[in-house]
Amino acid sequence: MEGKEGGRKTAEYEAVVRAGRDLKRLQQAHAHLVVTGCHRSRALLTKLLTLSCAAGSIAYTRRLFRSVSDPDAFLFNSLVKASSKFGFSHDTIHFYRRMLHSRIAPSTYTFTSVIKACADISDLRLGMLVQSHVFVSGYVSDSFVQAALVTFYAKSRNPRVARKVFDEMPQRSIVAWNSMISGYEQNGLAREAVEVFNKMRESGVEPDSATFVTVLSACSQLGSLHLGCWLHECIVGSGITMNVFLATSLVNMFSRCGDVGKARAVFDSMNEGNVVLWTAMISGYGMHGYGVEAMEVFRRMKARGVVPNSVTFVVVLSACAHAGLIDEGRVVFANMKQEYGVVPSVEHHVCMVDMFGRGGLLNEAYKYVKGLRPEELVPAVWTAMLGACKMHKNFDIGVEAAEHLINAEPENPGHYVLLSNMYALAGRMDRVESVRKVMIRRGLKKQVGYSTIDVDNRSYLFSMGDKSHPETDKIYCYLDELMWKCKDAGYAPVLELAMHELEEEEMEYALRYHSEKLAVAFGLMKTGHGVTLRVMKNLRICEDCHSAIKFISVVTSREIIVRDKIRFHHFREGSCSCLDYW
Repeated sequence: MEGKEGGRKTAEYEAVVRAGRDLKRLQQAHAHLVVTGCHRSRALLTKLLTLSCAAGSIAYTRRLFRSVSDPDAFLFNSLVKASSKFGFSHDTIHFYRRMLHSRIAPSTYTFTSVIKACADISDLRLGMLVQSHVFVSGYVSDSFVQAALVTFYAKSRNPRVARKVFDEMPQRSIVAWNSMISGYEQNGLAREAVEVFNKMRESGVEPDSATFVTVLSACSQLGSLHLGCWLHECIVGSGITMNVFLATSLVNMFSRCGDVGKARAVFDSMNEGNVVLWTAMISGYGMHGYGVEAMEVFRRMKARGVVPNSVTFVVVLSACAHAGLIDEGRVVFANMKQEYGVVPSVEHHVCMVDMFGRGGLLNEAYKYVKGLRPEELVPAVWTAMLGACKMHKNFDIGVEAAEHLINAEPENPGHYVLLSNMYALAGRMDRVESVRKVMIRRGLKKQVGYSTIDVDNRSYLFSMGDKSHPETDKIYCYLDELMWKCKDAGYAPVLELAMHELEEEEMEYALRYHSEKLAVAFGLMKTGHGVTLRVMKNLRICEDCHSAIKFISVVTSREIIVRDKIRFHHFREGSCSCLDYW
């Protein structure tokens, strides 16, 4: 009799497994269990619960769970793990609380899953409470739990605490190292991420594919080409298979570090690629202003049968905007809706306004903005409109756009600066002063700008008027001479950008020692003729520096690449790839 019972349960278990993640088939299997009387088997119910969770139906999973009269440790652990794995974080915490209420002791798997759930919803208070449970339960030295805590604190924007947990680990697995590197990278601490990566290699732990993906992202933040090339060599030397994730990370890194040629070489080396890889290559061309090349890759992508997604259309439209390909952009936007059924999002609207504005079609851009629904009129739309007005000197619409930005985000100092610049360009210095008074009254300050440049495999940082460098006197002297040569070639400082109450000579001085000019001067001093300079700035490049570097590229016969907050600027022979709009 027992043999028949066991055989029936085995058959029913196989039927549940065959249903897989198909909710309808799982419900049919459950109904069959009820009919056959096997619905009280905790092993069958546990499998059914985890599969329904994997199928994405947490509501059905909850109903099933309520039907279990006496859940055991295995069922609870399976349910906690599955709900956490498939993104039902709040339910993970609910099941965990029910587990504690049932006086069932948590295991390593319980804690790692619950801590992951806390990380996913960034619930710091709850995560710290779970950590106290870890201490009480005796799992404080468990390497898997510790790695989960590192990830939790990193995702909760507490990298300092994450590092403390990491440093206290007696043994660190590859998972722990990756968690710490990723934690720093996600919090914008790229240098610290690279530092931990180096320590990892010094400790004899071999990086895996996930390690390199994260470190390449950190390198992209830094904009350091020499570091990126070294990482590429490390990947090749490690013998790790170049999968699509690594290739995409390399394409992104080389593009964001200023070498789109190397990005294309990696892209071409892949026989097959998914939509993310193709989109990364299109984006790389777009951010450098190479719209024609971006469109070529886009056409090849469609010809290969790779279906573009919403993000793909954003980067294609952005590439068209930066390259002035307005007719092509119109066609792409129409095909996006008609051929692929992609509903335009805010990002697509921003690209269209940007594209019309860059092309000088201000009325069409303004009409497009006015045709958007209220929920679509986000600050980014007005920022694109304002940029177009600034380029084409349209004061009236520009002031309206800036005022919309201030109303939407009154605590963002950047919007006040943009409005002040619009007034300054229009010669309305009384309005400039009133904007500055509002900023002072609200305690708003401009974000501090800085620029970095890599020379001889070292990174150097400069801020405006910076005198911290040991060769400051030489740098300033070199820059002064350089600017005199630029003046002889036709350069004139954009004095409207400096504070209006200064005398003309003082305004020119205030503009001369901006961080990007100092970085460029240092790079020219320290590198030989023909070497391309690569500078990274944390803010948008100002109009005066943009004009000055165009002239510097002429008088020094150098190519200078500046990556600012928005895009890349390739200065060559007196012109810039952005066509003087950014």
